[in-house]
Formats: sequence, C-alpha cells, structure tokens
Amino acid sequence: MFKKISLSTWIIIAMVVGTLVGWQFPQAADGAKVLSNLFLRMIKLLVVPLILSTLVVGIAGHGDDMKKVGRLALRSIIYFEVVTTLALVVGLLAVNLTKPGVGIDLSKASAEEGAKFASNKVTLGGVLEHTIPTSFFDAAAHNEVLQIVFFSVLFSAGLATIPASRGKETLLAFFEGIAEVMFKFTGYVMAFAPIGIGGAIAYTVGKSGLGVLLSLGKLVLTLYGALVVFVLAVLLPVAWFAKVPIRRFLQKVKEPWLLAFSTASSEAALPLAMTRLEELGVPKRIIAFVMPTGYSFNLDGTTLYLALASVFAAQAAGVEMTVGQQVVMLLTLMLTSKGVAAVPRAALVILSGTLTMFGLPLEAVAVILGVDALMDMARTSVNLLGNCLATVVMARWEGEFPDPARATEPPAA
Repeated sequence: MFKKISLSTWIIIAMVVGTLVGWQFPQAADGAKVLSNLFLRMIKLLVVPLILSTLVVGIAGHGDDMKKVGRLALRSIIYFEVVTTLALVVGLLAVNLTKPGVGIDLSKASAEEGAKFASNKVTLGGVLEHTIPTSFFDAAAHNEVLQIVFFSVLFSAGLATIPASRGKETLLAFFEGIAEVMFKFTGYVMAFAPIGIGGAIAYTVGKSGLGVLLSLGKLVLTLYGALVVFVLAVLLPVAWFAKVPIRRFLQKVKEPWLLAFSTASSEAALPLAMTRLEELGVPKRIIAFVMPTGYSFNLDGTTLYLALASVFAAQAAGVEMTVGQQVVMLLTLMLTSKGVAAVPRAALVILSGTLTMFGLPLEAVAVILGVDALMDMARTSVNLLGNCLATVVMARWEGEFPDPARATEPPAA
C-alpha cells in the first residue's frame, strides 16, 4: 500500500508532521535538524558529479562547439535579466501597495545582526572573478556550482575537438557511466527526502515558533502574495508564449518545488529537477547548463524579496523614498543580486549591503530574521520554478524541445 503513495504526497505528509512536532515539542528542534542536515549532505554529494558528467556528455558527446554554447549562454543571460527585472518591479509595487513596514517598531532590534551581514561586500567584479576557479578540486570541495559549470564547459569544448584515437570515446563512456550512476543515486537519496524535510520543518517551527507570524504577518503575506502575482503575471505568460506544455511541466516540477519549499535549499531540489526536466523532453546539455547558471543569475524569488525587504526597512524607519530613489535602488539590486548564490545567507548579505548604501537602518535585518526562514522557503521555491521554466524556454528557443502534441516519456537518449 505504501509503495502506491507518491513522493510528493510523502513530502506533504512530512511537512504536516514536522509542523506539528516543531509546534508541540520545540525542545526537540535541534534533534530534528540532524535529519535535515543528513539529507542536505547527501544532496551535496550529488551536485558536482551530476553537473560535470551531464555537461560533458551533453556538449562533447553531441558535437556541440563553443559557438553553440555561446549562443545558449547569451540567450540565457538575456532571458534571466528580463525576468529578474520584472521580479524586482513586482516586489516594489507590492511593498508600496501594502506598506508592511508601517507601524513596525525598530527600537528593540539590534543593528549588530545587520552589520554582520553588511560586512560581506558583493560587487559585480567580485562575482565575475568568483566565476573562474583557481582549482577544480577546490571548487568541487566547496560545491561552487558556477565554477563547476565554467570548468565543465571548457573541458567539454576541449574534449569535443580531440580525435577519437586520443581516447575521446573512452572519456565520453566514462562520463556517460557517471551520469547514469548519479541519476540512479538521485533516486536513492530522494527516498530519504520526506524524513529530511520533516526534520527541516520541525526545526524551523520549533526555533521560530508560530507566534512570530503575528507581528510580521503582513510582511510574510505581502511576499507570498507578490510571488503568486509574479508567477501568474510573468512566468505563466512566458510559459504560454513559449508553448510550454503547462500541465505536464507542473506535474514534473511539483516534487522538486516541494523539496525547495520545505528545505529552503535550491541545491536540495537541483538533482531531482534535472531528472524531471529530462523526462519532460529537455536535452541534457541544456539542463546541465541553464539550471546551475540560473541559480546565480535567475533568482526570481530572491530578487523580488530584496526589493520588498529594502523598502520595508525604509517604511519601518519612517523614511519616505521617492519613486526616483526606489528606481535607483532597483538598478543597484539588479547588479548586486547576480551571483549571490555563492554567498552564505545570500539574500541577507545583499539586503544589508543595500540598506547601508542607502542609509537605511540595519535594525530591519534583525527584525526580518524572525521570519526569514518562512520567507526563504517561498523565495527559494520560486527560484526553482523560474529556473525550471527558463530551462524549457531555452530548449524551445534552441529548437530542441519536442512538440508537446508529439512528446513521449521518457525522451529518447
């Protein structure tokens, strides 16, 4: 009987049980976190070999040259920039409409938390420099996804140009074997997902409590509402325009989305999302390039949150920001939010730096920390949804996504 229950159903059951355990037994929160950490550590085992092997097989194994990869990269960056800009606009409109910061008392909050995050400066030059690894093994050890993508693309281009007599076929067979094993590995790890997710939810509820929602409920609801509007007003029209089979797409991304939401970790959902998109019919090379790159340049949920949280801080401090000042802030966030996935507590780092730049109180960060876990779940799940859609759109743009009417499952290898 239990075998008939789908993974998504088990995840939902785990979230409900975890919420009840964290609420009724908050003292057990630290113990529950161990389960979450075990799951996330298993996921981290998957990421590097999965991305490396699928990119190498996808590029070198199908004769792609750097011109084709470059075209995909350019199209991806254009798409990322347009969609994340729209996310920032939606965030600004939402926070100006609902004004969740009005009436919030910052006098009891400490600026020390915000100052800690603000000390980690993020610049565009630093992001570009961080993209290129000094050592593949160091990048792999720290799960630096963007650096792994950079290395994998250049390695694949080099492998594609060498003659078969130099061992090309042997190397390709080696990486094809790794890719097959890692996709099987993903299936085994996902069997543990409900336990890890239950632990994550129990820890979050046990530590923060449900009462924290009472004082900052308007901020949380504004974010969730804005994200829903963004999905319906931006992502849905994009899917329709690109002729994405929406029903099949949602069926495939449902489980990765639940993983991202319940763990607040894009990394946790990445392997399963890649597997599901391949089942949808997206080529491996596009999945392996667009998905990891999107986690640095296409963080729709995070950029929307940053716009909302920045103006929230101004409202809480009683500072009236003009439309011009908010536009300047939006342009600043467009630049500084790129590549934030490589920074611990990335969104809070960018938020603290932005508040400092515009002379807004860092005490707002300390206030937001009380509900940040709940907001992190929402923005991370939208990041995942946006990147899955971007991958399918890029496959369609490249002419490599099958006609929905003729698509079959599983796709041809």
